[in-house]
Amino acid sequence: MNGGFTELASVDGRITPTAAATIPLKDDGLYRGDGAFEVIRLYAGRPFALGDHLDRLERSAAAIELRFDRAALEGEIAALLAEAGEVDGQLRVIVTRGGRRIAATEPIPPHGDSVSVATVTYAPSVILNGVKSLSYAANMQATRLARAQGADEAVLVHPDGTVLEPPTASIFWVTPDGELRTPALTDGVLESITRDRLIGALDVRQGSWHVNDLRAASEAFLASTTREVQAVAAIDGRTLEAAPGPRTREAQEAFAETLGRELREGT
Repeated sequence: MNGGFTELASVDGRITPTAAATIPLKDDGLYRGDGAFEVIRLYAGRPFALGDHLDRLERSAAAIELRFDRAALEGEIAALLAEAGEVDGQLRVIVTRGGRRIAATEPIPPHGDSVSVATVTYAPSVILNGVKSLSYAANMQATRLARAQGADEAVLVHPDGTVLEPPTASIFWVTPDGELRTPALTDGVLESITRDRLIGALDVRQGSWHVNDLRAASEAFLASTTREVQAVAAIDGRTLEAAPGPRTREAQEAFAETLGRELREGT
């Protein structure tokens, strides 16, 4: 029992408590981090943007030449969610090189009202650009490096100074003259579903930005499935006076409106 509900997992359609779920040891998803995954927010048991997440899972799997049965996975997710009931949490979906289809309900990780970030130099593997791969060790190490600097989370920065993204989120910031910016997909950042909703709702300029542009921000926020929109309180040790600032609150309100509409419409 965690977060007010029992964590459940489906492995190839067999539903058990997550602690009792197993996969064969010799699976390259475990041995080599060879697979793809998605994390989907559950609101009273309803998955937000499930179709978009599964579309992205298909793109990730195709990029690493991994085949899986989407129809079977969709049926297994439906059965798992029916078993789990009206939980507020998240759904983790994994497909592995060993052929496993895994879906598991989880509590939402705790996130504060604001977060401090530190930039971490990172040279991404171009061959995995845009892939939500199980190979997440580098992302997790970046967060640990940021915490060693006294921050809560990292912002990955290319060796040439180009801002990329946090390890598990997108980043937006406001320039001193009031422009809302975020890195463009062409720089290799993940095609985030929350990011996509915000770009559709707000006036955002996408581009390639040097880290000094981020460090000069008047306000900033992170966006992700589990965070939704989270204010940034400090960047590389510089405190932001507005956390959340007016543009962050605007983003929070815009996302809440989009979320409510899509859940009502069942999209």
